[in-house]
Amino acid sequence: MGRNSSKVELSDTRKADGSLDVDACVARLYPDENRWDYVLGYDGKAYFVEIHPAQTSEISIVLKKLQWLKDWLNGKASAINQLKAKERTPFYWVQSGKFNILKTSRQYRELVNAGLLPIAKLKL
Repeated sequence: MGRNSSKVELSDTRKADGSLDVDACVARLYPDENRWDYVLGYDGKAYFVEIHPAQTSEISIVLKKLQWLKDWLNGKASAINQLKAKERTPFYWVQSGKFNILKTSRQYRELVNAGLLPIAKLKL
């Protein structure tokens, strides 16, 4: 995850299976799409991480990225899809800066419904 590796904290680094920069790998195939950032393997399970500003104006973009990811996993990456975590959500929006989304906004409720509230750091 390169410079974004500090956004993830592993309780046992021996369980780390590696990571893949999904965005970089598929950019040439889907140049005009809102692509997801990373997949992280931990303890035999896949977790999908989007590093993005946590601002109200960015919510629709991140939700488009999530839909793109789900479509890509179902249509083009079934092997990775089978590895996604099941005991907890496999999809995470990790904020790249401060959290700046009004909790009383319609957009905040959209995130709650999508199960994708931004977090400061992913802890596995």
